Amino acid sequence: MRREDRRGAGDASGARVATLPSGVWRPGVVEEGLLSGSAEPHRGVLTSGAADQLAALVARAAHAPVGLIHFVQGGRMRLYGGWGLAGSWDEVADVPVEDSLAALVMRTEAPVLVADLSADERIPAGQQGAYLGHPIRDQHGAILGICCACDRGPRRWTADEVAAVAEAAQVCTLLITEQVARHEIDQQRRFLDAVLDSLHDGVTACDADGRIVFVNERMRAMWGAAGLPESELPDGLTDADGRVLSRDDLGVFRALRGDNLRDEEVILHGADRHTRHYLVDAHPIAGPDGRTVGAVQAVQDVTRRRRVERFRTCELAVTKALADAPNIETAGPRVLEAVVGTLDWVHAELWLVDEAAAVVRSAAKWSAPGWRADLDVPVDLPYGTGLAGRAWQVGKPLWIRDVGQPQSLISEETAKSSRLHAALAIPVREGFETLGVLTVFADTVEDPEDELLALMSGIAAHIGQFVERKMVDDLQRQLDRSKHEYLALIGHELRTPLTSISAYTELLREADEHTLVTEGPRLLEVIERNTNQLRYIINELMELSALDAGHADVQLAPMDLAELVRDSLAKARAAVHGAPLVIEDELPEQLVLPGDRKRLKQVVDNLLGNAVKYSPDGGHIGVTLRTTGRAAELAVSDAGQGVSADEREKLFTGVYRTSRARDKAIPGTGLGLTLSRAVVSRHHGSIELVDHEGDGTTVLVRLPMDAR
Repeated sequence: MRREDRRGAGDASGARVATLPSGVWRPGVVEEGLLSGSAEPHRGVLTSGAADQLAALVARAAHAPVGLIHFVQGGRMRLYGGWGLAGSWDEVADVPVEDSLAALVMRTEAPVLVADLSADERIPAGQQGAYLGHPIRDQHGAILGICCACDRGPRRWTADEVAAVAEAAQVCTLLITEQVARHEIDQQRRFLDAVLDSLHDGVTACDADGRIVFVNERMRAMWGAAGLPESELPDGLTDADGRVLSRDDLGVFRALRGDNLRDEEVILHGADRHTRHYLVDAHPIAGPDGRTVGAVQAVQDVTRRRRVERFRTCELAVTKALADAPNIETAGPRVLEAVVGTLDWVHAELWLVDEAAAVVRSAAKWSAPGWRADLDVPVDLPYGTGLAGRAWQVGKPLWIRDVGQPQSLISEETAKSSRLHAALAIPVREGFETLGVLTVFADTVEDPEDELLALMSGIAAHIGQFVERKMVDDLQRQLDRSKHEYLALIGHELRTPLTSISAYTELLREADEHTLVTEGPRLLEVIERNTNQLRYIINELMELSALDAGHADVQLAPMDLAELVRDSLAKARAAVHGAPLVIEDELPEQLVLPGDRKRLKQVVDNLLGNAVKYSPDGGHIGVTLRTTGRAAELAVSDAGQGVSADEREKLFTGVYRTSRARDKAIPGTGLGLTLSRAVVSRHHGSIELVDHEGDGTTVLVRLPMDAR
């Protein structure tokens, strides 16, 4: 038969060949696993040298010089074992089936015996020698390959030689099936290991004797090799009640004793105070006979979930603290307690911005129970100084990984003495305005966390809204109170000059000619004085109303405050000339800031006028002007009896007058300080009564040095 007339192997020959397209693999089918692309056979599939030794046995059993073992794959004959080849192995290692004598075996699906290749019409011309080939079949009868013996010259094959090759083919089937099955099992195990190692849950399995037979990579990452005989459990592993767990308490060993665990909570308390939370599922593994042959546990890290729950709890606690508090002084400690208690940090502080003084002032602080902060916390921090002042300056959160490190915003001595490490500062905002700063501290070194930053920013926003809302509420109450006080003023302060004007007008009307000549000028002087007093009160009321409503025109322009104060001092000294009063001043040569000269002159004149009115004979009045940080400070002190602490704030709320003014019948409307505060507020400054050494009162005005 001519070569071009022969039918090829595979489907063309009609033979059932155990081959599959490359890349197909179905676990459990040995021959498919062997011949597919994902489990392609190679010489290493068999034991080292086993294929060659088997080929040698075939040659000896058939009394032939050459023995070969081929596998059929994708229409090609691949050599996997050979003995006695004289030429290059490459010539027969990988050839098409149709170019080999195996095509006869594939076509007939039976042993092929050729005594003389040159005389056999099925063989192309030019071939010499003898050939004995036997198919290698799988357990289903499909052909896997060819086991053959070859001789270089013609010869007769005996029945014993044919039987020997057939037996060798069967041995080859058994050996290859075993090796390929082992290869398949190993590959399946690798697939399973890869799947288990890719899980987010840690998996541990043990056999019936409690020996750990599997720990995936996730489990090792969480607890190391916990559970292995040579390994110790990680320190700090407890159950939900805080009881320290031993090796026998692990879920996998409890399952081996018959327990079925579902969502059992386990907590790992790290040496760095980081706490991890886990949920454990564990079940026994039953064999075919129902007996326990092992156990498996799956460990899920739920730290993130627990953290989210704690964050939610913290937000609710902060919201409740703010909802129930009348002011930030009351709410501050409650908010900080909620933050420290739910986030496992140890100390927190709340600072409020005083823009006029260019400082942040301590409003509240809180430390975890059992932890005492030895921090020397100042009452005020200048703009840009310290952690809170720096956070105000940059206007964004600041995370300090370790406050004890060089270039930290907290001194190394303070950090060491207080045992503080990580620190976080969050600006408290309402809109674009920074109202304060929230700072929290941990006694461990911490890296920045986006979730924590988001939580603290949300809490800071809640605080900002609360502070702004309370400021609006306080302003509304002050306006309501002022309204009632204005009515009281109309009923008292306006009535007095009106009564005098009315009475003296009546006297003039009833006076005779002589009385008009002699007493008229004095009566008219009284009427004029009361008219001017009435006009002054009305003007102050109108001015205050305009400032409160925002209708008053305040023109900010660079001006010399030192020069303005000198002018007011000159006027005040002229007014008290000859009186037993001493006015002392301490002023710089120049102090330029943005301000409305006319309205600031009202403030300074009013403060000096009050100091003169309330200072007794022989008293000293002091005026100082200086700069502190980003603010100018004007202090005016008198030598009077002073103002009690509970009356200080009331002086700025309308027509309130102190008890000393009422007792001594000192004239005045009580509107001066209220008007002064309105003017200073429009300059983004502040005015307050501060502690005074000795008798008397000191009014302190702070004005920003830069435009707002």
